[in-house]
Amino acid sequence: MNSELIEKNYQIAKERYAAIGIDTDKALDTLEKTPISLHCWQADDVVGFERNEALSGGIQTTGNYPGRARNIDELRQDINKVTSLLGGTFRLNLHETYGEFGNKFVDRDEVEVKHFQGWIDWAKENGLKLDFNSTSFSHPKSGYLSLSNPDKSIRDFWIEHTKRCRRIADAMGKAQNDPCIMNIWVHDGMKDITVERNRYREILKNSLDEILAENLPDMKPCLEAKLFGIGMESYTVGSHDFYASYCAKNNVMYTLDTGHYEQTENVSDMAASLLLFVPELMLHVSRPIRWDSDHVTIMNDQTLDLFKEITRANALNRVHIGLDYFDASINRIGAYIVGTRATQKSVLSALLEPLAKLREYEDKGQWFERLALLEEAKSLPFGAVYDYFNMKHNIPVGEEFIADVQQYEKDVLSKRA
Repeated sequence: MNSELIEKNYQIAKERYAAIGIDTDKALDTLEKTPISLHCWQADDVVGFERNEALSGGIQTTGNYPGRARNIDELRQDINKVTSLLGGTFRLNLHETYGEFGNKFVDRDEVEVKHFQGWIDWAKENGLKLDFNSTSFSHPKSGYLSLSNPDKSIRDFWIEHTKRCRRIADAMGKAQNDPCIMNIWVHDGMKDITVERNRYREILKNSLDEILAENLPDMKPCLEAKLFGIGMESYTVGSHDFYASYCAKNNVMYTLDTGHYEQTENVSDMAASLLLFVPELMLHVSRPIRWDSDHVTIMNDQTLDLFKEITRANALNRVHIGLDYFDASINRIGAYIVGTRATQKSVLSALLEPLAKLREYEDKGQWFERLALLEEAKSLPFGAVYDYFNMKHNIPVGEEFIADVQQYEKDVLSKRA
């Protein structure tokens, strides 16, 4: 796209937004400084490098598009390609199963910082900061209960695993001089009716209390709820009400995964409420269809509303943004770009909302005026502002990135057996 045309369109958009009190330069500066944590598992369908086995434990990936990253070098190569086509600030989110284990099997309760030192060094070299996740699924001891398991030997195994993951995250945070956000999600649940709902949740609470007792200043834990998992449709131990209560009581960050709630639930409204009671939020942004299918994020009403509510609450400084989808049916690099750009666009759209005027209308009870401005804001030249953002970063504008992804598939992905 012609750079002069992009610049001209931006200046027109800038004037149009200024007329309703919006500083587009300020909005772009905020977007620039708002990091998005890229999820490593989109590149390899959540397989990891521990056993290279199929998923189990309540989740699954669908599709078999060629070009999956098969080792750490290929994964890093793919991430570098992704970031080369994106402007802004990025982090990289790792699961424990993506460690550098060499030719030796390292069980989950034996993992150490040394298994991620390569990632720490690589991230520093590539200008990325790391986030982390414990991994309770796809393991012989996963079963249907992990941290909530009444069997002490199984429960202790997963407690030790999660403690070690927190220490790894702390080492990452110390090395990058910025706290590493470590997410704890366990798949625990039942396929059919259980009569021990309270018992399993009490065990999970006690396990979390033990895990979080250690003071680790360079990491921040967050807890993620889920509605159900595959094979665990009737009961989830770590439900929304359980974790919302636990995080509020214990001053712990809460993870909102946009795919982990009923289709009719309003996740954006949850954010506006949770921010009153928890210190921070971690977002896992995906697109659920029918179930937690983790389709690629798009700029739909749900994503737009989520970031509008966060921006309206003046809470971008208390919210960490991460992506969490794993579509194996399309080009995986393209999936990264589409989902990240959709998230950035949603953030920018929220930043360009004429909020001061909307608040004025609302405070004065001018409901017609509020609705009218909300509707008119939808057709403001938002796209011209985002095009300018990408041009400033010397990356493809508009649909031009498609050709880059296609070329990478031809040169790299198609040659992976």
